[in-house]
Amino acid sequence: MQATVLTHEIFDVAVVGGGPVGMAAALSFSRSGRRTALIAPPPPPPGTGAEARTAALFTPSITLLERLGVWPGCRDASAPLTGIRVIDETRTLLKAPEVLFEADEIGLDHFGYNVPNAPLAAALRSCLELEQNLTWFRQSSVSALDPRSDRVTLSLSDGGQIEARLVAAADGRHSVCRTAASIEADLRPTGQAAITANIRHTRPHYGISTEFHRAAGPCTVVPLPNPPAGSRNGTNATGYASSLVWIERTPLAERLIAMPEEGFLAALSVQLKGLLGTLTELSPRARFDLAFLRTSSLARNRVLLLGETAHVVPPLGAQGLNLSLRDVAVAVDCVDEAARHGRDPGSDEVLAAFEAQRSGDITSRVNAIDALNSSLLSDLGSIHLIRGAGLHMVRAVAPLRRQLMHLGLGGERGLPSLMR
Repeated sequence: MQATVLTHEIFDVAVVGGGPVGMAAALSFSRSGRRTALIAPPPPPPGTGAEARTAALFTPSITLLERLGVWPGCRDASAPLTGIRVIDETRTLLKAPEVLFEADEIGLDHFGYNVPNAPLAAALRSCLELEQNLTWFRQSSVSALDPRSDRVTLSLSDGGQIEARLVAAADGRHSVCRTAASIEADLRPTGQAAITANIRHTRPHYGISTEFHRAAGPCTVVPLPNPPAGSRNGTNATGYASSLVWIERTPLAERLIAMPEEGFLAALSVQLKGLLGTLTELSPRARFDLAFLRTSSLARNRVLLLGETAHVVPPLGAQGLNLSLRDVAVAVDCVDEAARHGRDPGSDEVLAAFEAQRSGDITSRVNAIDALNSSLLSDLGSIHLIRGAGLHMVRAVAPLRRQLMHLGLGGERGLPSLMR
């Protein structure tokens, strides 16, 4: 990797953002031969609870990590997902049946893996360290952008500047890059918050992720690898492990996050209905507010949007990071196609191609998650009847169930190059 000093070189692509999406984008562009800059401040310190977050990554996303050489660095910390179970706990007139989506029904060993964020980020950083085609501005963030006809000037927080033909913005829901590109964003809070943590328990999860659908939102437990035996509070700790995403209305979430560990585990046990047996340990908890974000465009003025810069959804159906990594893979394909024809990577043709390939997929998935979340929060009996009838149909009609599994994984056709 080149020294992180300011340069008069005009980069092909400047990636802004140091989360998994930004790092994956920088690595992908660099590996495809583009002169790449990554502007990413240091990660948050450990001990905040953020390191307990995980992402259920489906097979196309795992393929992308394999092709980038990232997967070996986080595979051992990840657990395969052999099934996804949905349990209706909304207590409505038409109680929906339990539905189990199993990977072997569509000829797969697993749908993907539950990947902890901390090992994923560490593996990405390790790969970035080895890149010769990448300049990494580690201690800087972007304070301003000036898009011009042939390039973008990026002003950095340390007072320096760099220039690039294209900016790949992965700087989050309050993006400086998106605003500078004159792309409007509609951010709508849901009034919900998610609590994340890792838990140990006495019953096996069998590789199955379980979503309890409740009136305040889902409570989801996702498999983690079995932890090694350890000692805590003078006793030997063994058993199984899962990651937790517990969605509640914001005031109740605030009370839950403030509870002592013993009280929180007791409250969680009620939600899980004994599914995982006795809950024995709890990692530090983190809380984040839920929202939907939609943008007026995905690309404009030499800036294209990736991940939560373009779309924010609650953590339902494991779509978030999978959707974002597909943004990355499509962006790389669009820039590679331009390079094969000697075109500018930030040209209007490249931006239009990215918009055309991503807008339909993003819109359909965001709308589906919005509809599901709204149906759980709704007080209208007719809405719950429709949702319950839909789950009855999914359970009863095998071809429909298999089609939904293929769609959830990203579809069988049209995958971008890094995901095939």
